[in-house]
Amino acid sequence: MAIQSPDLLYPSSAPGDAGTVEYQELLPAVVAAVKAAGRHIQDRFSFDSRPMSREELGSALAANDAASLELLRPALVKARPSAGWIEDEEEGGSLPSGEYWVTDPVEGNINHIHGMTEWGVTATLVRDNIPVLTAAYLPMGDNIYTSVRGGGAYLDGVRLRTSLKTDLRAALVGTGQAKPGEAIEIYRQIGQSVTAMLQGALLVRVSVPVTLLLLQLASGRMDVFWQYGQVRVGLLPGALLVEEAGGTITDIQGQPWTTASKAFLATAPGLHAAAVKTLSGVS
Repeated sequence: MAIQSPDLLYPSSAPGDAGTVEYQELLPAVVAAVKAAGRHIQDRFSFDSRPMSREELGSALAANDAASLELLRPALVKARPSAGWIEDEEEGGSLPSGEYWVTDPVEGNINHIHGMTEWGVTATLVRDNIPVLTAAYLPMGDNIYTSVRGGGAYLDGVRLRTSLKTDLRAALVGTGQAKPGEAIEIYRQIGQSVTAMLQGALLVRVSVPVTLLLLQLASGRMDVFWQYGQVRVGLLPGALLVEEAGGTITDIQGQPWTTASKAFLATAPGLHAAAVKTLSGVS
């Protein structure tokens, strides 16, 4: 199956060569920002962290976010002062026209405060609802994922390629919960889709944060990811990385994905049709 071109995946046109060069020049400042914030939060990490109550958990999450943003926001605003800033990490839906920073100061914060290593810091520049630049830093492994639209996807400077698999029965697939407190309907869809994939794929992984699953897909280590419900900060970095690594991004019905879509599907190109067929029965 041919990979869909960016103009089919998104409602607006992607930047041309001039935009790619401009964003490539901006990328080092973004990488420096996410690394500085990530290393600061790494200093706050403990393998022994065990929050007990919902109140203690909420306080720890908020403290981590605030500590990261103290470094992340000033650096990104300085790097691109004309871009707007999105405050709410759990928002979905379309943004107004123009450029915005969409960041997660501690992506996988819930893992961090429970002493687990699967967390990071992400920053994505979005232009007219299209991600055009992203950097995702995973401090515990000192790994940096980067992409500029039209310029490829990279892990620590090495170009990424999605999986070459064509048989869903050999595929490692995954999904995740977008946020706590989703509607009952979304929980039902998650359950039914996992059941469908358990019957169709080799293994199903369900975990958070979703960005880290998409990083694995962009790296060719996983093959399919889907999600019901949307939180922009979890999907936009991975969407750009997967697409630039050669993957396919649509909604679950195989239609063009936008920030206003109700569901998200990312696949290795040779598995897209099978993934859509498997999930299409979930309504």
